[in-house]
Amino acid sequence: MKDTSLNIIAISIFAITVSIILGPLFNLPEAVPAIATFCLLGLATLDTFQWQGQGGTILVDLLGGSSKQKRDRILHHEAGHFLVAHLLGIPVSSYALSAIEAFKQGQTAQGGVRFEDEQLASQLQSGTLSSQILDQYCTVWMAGIVAEKIVYGSAQGGVEDRTKIRAILTQLRRPNSEIQLKQNLASMRAKNLLENHKSAYEALVETMEKRATVAECCDTIQQNL
Repeated sequence: MKDTSLNIIAISIFAITVSIILGPLFNLPEAVPAIATFCLLGLATLDTFQWQGQGGTILVDLLGGSSKQKRDRILHHEAGHFLVAHLLGIPVSSYALSAIEAFKQGQTAQGGVRFEDEQLASQLQSGTLSSQILDQYCTVWMAGIVAEKIVYGSAQGGVEDRTKIRAILTQLRRPNSEIQLKQNLASMRAKNLLENHKSAYEALVETMEKRATVAECCDTIQQNL
């Protein structure tokens, strides 16, 4: 079960517990907590199997994303992906800084930067992924984590980014020892790109914060290289 589904179930259990404790104070019928339990867990099940957890993702994002510090971290993380992808010639198709933004764009309810990765998908399907393409995408995927570490000293996001690298190398039947090596090398390349283009990165962060279009973000990068 996805972490978001577990989170929504935890939220449901918390709400039910509160209703049981406070019910007598507000003269709530004893059946109310039972009905609430059935409805909330039913919705969680429906969300998991019918909507692939998108509802839970949006709810958890709304409840946990109100902190300005967290929003800023996400912004700096995604700007790292965007800048490095642009510098490596990987076109960015869209970006979203929250689950609800992604949902409004018609994407699955996951925030992030999306790339035009037809070449990657085609080569993976044929089983002939070139080292150059692999290194480029590994660098882009690790760039968000690296950007967070540069700005904040540590990274809170990036689990999915590491998972992508692991999944591809596993699909290519590479040894486990190569996975960590690829992540380390990609992190070094991403760090060099971000540090060498600091002004472009900072300008991109400001532009993305305004929810500018992809074209406007690319123009900002070019103007500050």
